Amino acid sequence: MSISEPAEETLASVVMVDYGLGNLRSAMRGLERAGADVTISDDPAAFDDADGIVLPGVGAFSEGMENAGPFREALAEAAAEGTPVFGICLGMQMLLTSSEEADHAGEGEVEGLDFIPGRNLRFDEGQKVPHMGWNELRVRREHPLVDGVDGGYAYFVHSYYAAPDDEEAVVATTDYGVDFPSVVANEEGTVFGTQFHPEKSGETGLRILRNFVELCADEA
Repeated sequence: MSISEPAEETLASVVMVDYGLGNLRSAMRGLERAGADVTISDDPAAFDDADGIVLPGVGAFSEGMENAGPFREALAEAAAEGTPVFGICLGMQMLLTSSEEADHAGEGEVEGLDFIPGRNLRFDEGQKVPHMGWNELRVRREHPLVDGVDGGYAYFVHSYYAAPDDEEAVVATTDYGVDFPSVVANEEGTVFGTQFHPEKSGETGLRILRNFVELCADEA
């Protein structure tokens, strides 16, 4: 089967967290094309029967964490049980411990999910922000999410980037004046995120979504 063709069968059941931020329909279509049966839900109880969970997001870190508050405990339980949790864009940044964005906006310290210890940093003053458009992915270590995507291009829109405490959390990087992590994962490899939008990233993005769905099927 060509990667450009829709999956012929449903491989896994995926819940997309609806916490009021993010282009859910676009990501849903991408996941369905990749072979997922997708449920968009604002009920944390929906995680119980899911093969995988997607945490999308567009917007500010502090607003994201405030809106995601009711899901924090259920997400932590799912992650502890080994259910794959996939953060996209802001959703990826929320997987970390904190972000300079809240400080920059005068909102003080805002606690992230802390699944991947680290902090989100703002690009240096010399860099045009947001970093917007297509850029290259360089895979730094093996992870099922990035199988077959080294050197591929993905679509970014962001002003902050993840800086994990542990270098081993960095799965892929992208150059924008600084070599920043564009894909990160926890030590167990079951919680991970992309700074870019796979659903807007053409063949590379579809490959990543398929890899995610296949990982969910394997973990189910």
